[in-house]
Amino acid sequence: MPFDTQIIDAAARLGTAFAGNSAKFECRDEFVDENYDALKARKIFSAQVPEYLGGEGVSHRDMCAFLRRLAHDCPSTALAVSMHQHLVSAARKNHEDGKPGKALLEKVADGELVLVSTGANDWLESNGEACKVDGGYRIKAVKPFGSGSPRGDIAVTSCAFDCPDDGPSVLHFPVSLKAEGVELLDDWEAMGMRATGSQTIRFNDVFVPDAAVGLKRPRGPYHAAFSVIVTVAMPLIMSVYVGLAESAAALALEKAKARTNDPVTVLQVGEMQNLLVTAQLAVDSMIALCDDLAFAPSEELASQVLVRKTICASAVIAVTEKALEVCGGSGFMRKAGIERLLRDAHASQFHPLPEKRQQMLTGRIALGLTPV
Repeated sequence: MPFDTQIIDAAARLGTAFAGNSAKFECRDEFVDENYDALKARKIFSAQVPEYLGGEGVSHRDMCAFLRRLAHDCPSTALAVSMHQHLVSAARKNHEDGKPGKALLEKVADGELVLVSTGANDWLESNGEACKVDGGYRIKAVKPFGSGSPRGDIAVTSCAFDCPDDGPSVLHFPVSLKAEGVELLDDWEAMGMRATGSQTIRFNDVFVPDAAVGLKRPRGPYHAAFSVIVTVAMPLIMSVYVGLAESAAALALEKAKARTNDPVTVLQVGEMQNLLVTAQLAVDSMIALCDDLAFAPSEELASQVLVRKTICASAVIAVTEKALEVCGGSGFMRKAGIERLLRDAHASQFHPLPEKRQQMLTGRIALGLTPV
């Protein structure tokens, strides 16, 4: 199936415009705010919403390709946008499967709204404290890694709730980032992906109405909702990292052309190409497993996706490290661009699930045990 050339061309045009300032944002720990203006003008945030709900109807597969191409020029922008896009994908999948999701998709399309995820750090346990009050809950929680939050409109988050009837539970809900009691801590000073604006969000006694709670589940055990989230999210997120690995490899290859008579350089380039293809195959396989949201959610499928996520992350990091090795001392200089991509690549290991936790989950499922 051919890619949607319009969305790929948009990635190339936007990326070319973003490339000049990418390093500047990164050096200053500054969010890519002006890039979001351009993305909104192109209606990228509503692009995956079905046409009959006001969007462009871009497929999950094509959005992966968009993010991969955008990451060639500005990985931070691409990663921040991927966090929004995986929430849109999950809502679209749920809607298409007859579950709640339509209302969120319509909101995104109507206002070109930016969604912010806090789910990666929460995983199965979540954190915070929800107190039941008349008509809803009062939420107190601190949620790190809110990528895109400086321009975010809605946080899609969760909170622990000590339910008197059902015991320890977790509530899942959207909440406006403009709501009273929501505070952005402006604390994103990181090793890599410095321009994603992935700051901590504090919810200070924020009111969430009963009607906003889309899911209440037991706290701790694996829930079927994660089989949807993992399967749609990882191909989008890891497409960003493959894009930046492709960029690092291209920079290193250009440097190596001046040393084609050096057999060590030739060998290093061959090693780098093998690693790059490993990353590309892993992400392409994840995208195929997701099947443009036509997949049947299951623990086994989520495990398969997470295995490929680990393979992809390891290969992406290895590509950028090998790219630095190919470049030699010149690659150590900021102006070469390699060291920034290497630092960005290391963020890939922290998306769910980190390698050892993935291997534990995969091993348990393979043995017929519960995932956790």
